[in-house]
Amino acid sequence: MLDDRTVSTVDGRGLGLLFEDARTHSQWRDGDVDEATLRRLHDLVKMAPTSANCQPARFVFVKSKAAKEKLAPCLMEGNLDKTMTAPVTVIVCHDMRFHDRLPELFPHADAKSWFEGNDAFIEETAFRNSSLQGAYLIMAARALGLDCGPMSGFDKAKVDAAFLDGTTWRSNFLVNLGYGDASKLFPRAPRPAFEDVCQVV
Repeated sequence: MLDDRTVSTVDGRGLGLLFEDARTHSQWRDGDVDEATLRRLHDLVKMAPTSANCQPARFVFVKSKAAKEKLAPCLMEGNLDKTMTAPVTVIVCHDMRFHDRLPELFPHADAKSWFEGNDAFIEETAFRNSSLQGAYLIMAARALGLDCGPMSGFDKAKVDAAFLDGTTWRSNFLVNLGYGDASKLFPRAPRPAFEDVCQVV
């Protein structure tokens, strides 16, 4: 039973912005996404939970014409136009040496030692938590009035070679950001019912 503290909830407008009315966009209206907005976006993402506050996600904001041209050969054909016309494409990555920062990020325990020499655990933790952080990025972007087009149709090896060579970062998925053209949306696809995908045990 709850105590007498107030339980805060998001109102209907907020739920619509984040979930019920939000759509995946592939056509974009004119409108720049400036660096100040990208910084604010990261300020929100970093506050959301990751295991042991490991924060393994790294973000490459592909914005310039030259950077977009470098990204183009890495994309599947169906993702090319939507990405080239988006104001920003985020390469959501994970850092395979994220645990080097755990003494700073999780000072309550010797968490770095949990990972040293355990490559499988590093990969699993980095991939899972960067995926979470990429999802947080989508929700934070929507909260800031941006539309999103997440996708996985790209050549990971090419992206890593073009943008991450010489680093310990590895690409996970891409998210186009901008101001979507709602007139170009398809009708919303069906979603499964609770009874089809959930169990209460």
